[in-house]
Amino acid sequence: MNAIPPLLDHLVLAAPDLDATVADFARRTGVTPVPGGAHPGLGTRNHLVGLGGRSYLEIIGPDPEQPEPAGPRPFGVDRLAGPTVPAWAISPPDLDAAITRARARGVDPGPPRRMSRRTPDGTVLRWRLTDSDAGAVPDPVPFLIDWGDSGHPAASGLPVTPLLAVSASVPDPQVMRARLAALGTSLDLTEGPTALSFTVDTPNGPVVFG
Repeated sequence: MNAIPPLLDHLVLAAPDLDATVADFARRTGVTPVPGGAHPGLGTRNHLVGLGGRSYLEIIGPDPEQPEPAGPRPFGVDRLAGPTVPAWAISPPDLDAAITRARARGVDPGPPRRMSRRTPDGTVLRWRLTDSDAGAVPDPVPFLIDWGDSGHPAASGLPVTPLLAVSASVPDPQVMRARLAALGTSLDLTEGPTALSFTVDTPNGPVVFG
C-alpha cells in the first residue's frame, strides 16, 4: 500500500484556536506555517505548509476578523475540543469526469461548488470542490478539488514538511477501500473507530498529527 494517497491535493488540520495550533505545529516540527488567507462569508482563515510536490497542509480555524457566518463554519471548527484531522482532498485530472465515474460505481462525491479565498497580498484564489455533506468528522472519504486557472497553493513557495504517510482507521476497511477506489485513490486503513492521521518529516524528526 502506498503510504501517500494517489491524487492527494491537501490535508486538513482543523482547530478551534488557529493561532495556538499554528504555534504548536511550529514548536513540534521546527517549521512555521504561513498565512494562507480568509474564506469570505464562512468565518474561517488558514495557514499553510507544503508537504512536498503538489500537496500541502491546510491548518484552518475561526477568523475573529469576520462577522458570524450565516451557517456552521467549515469542519465545525468552532465546536471542536481541539485540533483534529477531519478531511483530505484529491485533485483528479478532470473533476467532472471523476464525479461521473464515481457515481457510476455507486459513490456520489456530491455536486461541485465554487469557493474562493483572499490571500494576504490581496490575490483571490478560486476553485471548485465537491461536498457530500455527509456530516462525518473525520471523513476518510476525500472531497475532490479543481483549482482551475488559480495558482496552486503548493507552488507558492511554502515552507515544507515532507509528507511520510497518511492513514485512517474505520469500522469496515473493505467497504472503505471500495469507496476510495471509485474515486481513484486509496488509504492505508486499519479497523477501528473512524480517525485520520498523517506523519511529516521535520527538522525535529517524524511528527504525527491526528
